[in-house]
Amino acid sequence: MNSWSLSNLSDDGVVAGLRSHAASERSLSAHVLAHIAETDSRKLYLPAAYPSMFAYCVGELHYSEDAAYKRVRAARAARDFPSIFDRIADGRLHLSGLVLLAPHLTRENADELLDASTHRTKAQIEQLLAERFPQPDLATFIQPLPPTAGWEPPDLRGLCESGEQLAPGRVGITVSHQVASPVAPPARVAPLAPERFELRGTMDQAMHDDLCAVRELLGPGAGDAMAVLGRAVRLMRRHLERRRFAATERPRRQRSRAEGRYVPAEVRREVWQRDGGRCTFVS
Repeated sequence: MNSWSLSNLSDDGVVAGLRSHAASERSLSAHVLAHIAETDSRKLYLPAAYPSMFAYCVGELHYSEDAAYKRVRAARAARDFPSIFDRIADGRLHLSGLVLLAPHLTRENADELLDASTHRTKAQIEQLLAERFPQPDLATFIQPLPPTAGWEPPDLRGLCESGEQLAPGRVGITVSHQVASPVAPPARVAPLAPERFELRGTMDQAMHDDLCAVRELLGPGAGDAMAVLGRAVRLMRRHLERRRFAATERPRRQRSRAEGRYVPAEVRREVWQRDGGRCTFVS
């Protein structure tokens, strides 16, 4: 019998099993973190010929680099603030959120900050940290990337040979900015401070040319690239709202309602304003 086939279970049985296994997984994750923390504290990775706990998790436990980093970072935070184990076990906090919180936890703020992060998503925790620990605005710059032809993956043989311990921040081999990945990462928007966000991404040649042309047409008062992009996004939003919801600051006089399925502009505008631009249809 295939133990992974659940076709014989009822819908309620599948959902109940999922909830049960998810709870067990969270509890098991807390136990894994406790064992990693103790192994790390006793440096038990050294007799196994590994220079760090991170290297042990990758080479001996066969975690991916990202998974190993998260668990070692989380285990060290939980060792300093033991209430984290219970929060992971009962699902109040997840590993990704804990990794974000770890650099900011102190004896004075740990309990309050952990409570504020209960059942929050990663994006919500990022926003919370941006409000509590605001960062300065980033300088706007545009940097050309080299062509990807002839790209070769970096040599990862030395990844676990360094004797340095895991430090906060991104873990992995450092690749020179002169070497571009064959697949550009998706654009990312991250909060920096209240009402301030970081935008990072890659544009193609056509978008770059359009951006430069718009800045030139706007003249000296156009501002930097982010200011131009902000104006462009606002114009696009107004255009789409006008097209979809007939949004306008100067509505025309109401005409006689047409027959059929046509929805007059004033009706679309009224519904859009009433529902806050969201669909409120209930099946």
